[in-house]
Amino acid sequence: MPLFGNSFSPKKTPPRKWASLSNLHLLDRSTREVELGLEYGTPTMNLAGQSLKFENGHWVSESGSFLGDRRELQRLRKRNQQLEEENNLLRLKVDILLDMLSETTAESHLMEKELEELKQYNRRKK
Repeated sequence: MPLFGNSFSPKKTPPRKWASLSNLHLLDRSTREVELGLEYGTPTMNLAGQSLKFENGHWVSESGSFLGDRRELQRLRKRNQQLEEENNLLRLKVDILLDMLSETTAESHLMEKELEELKQYNRRKK
């Protein structure tokens, strides 16, 4: 029997009240959208002076001037392709240089090992 009684006797927690006292959860969906402002409309953004809106999974220009955009888009795509080709060429060059470096390093290690063996052989001979 413990001297000071039971050391662990938690009190019973009172039942929780409703998280929200608002009656908005009782309203139908359309009324809730109006009350809570859940109808946002289509997303829009302004990028480099061009207003764009998101429709059917794609960003569409609101101004409707596609000719200038298409020319600029073609120019940017061509430049992007040139840069990707240049990047691929540079990666290939780096790979070749790394191969050459590893080959010369291996040859250097072999030559050093061979030189040490010759030095040891020469010392034994004397």
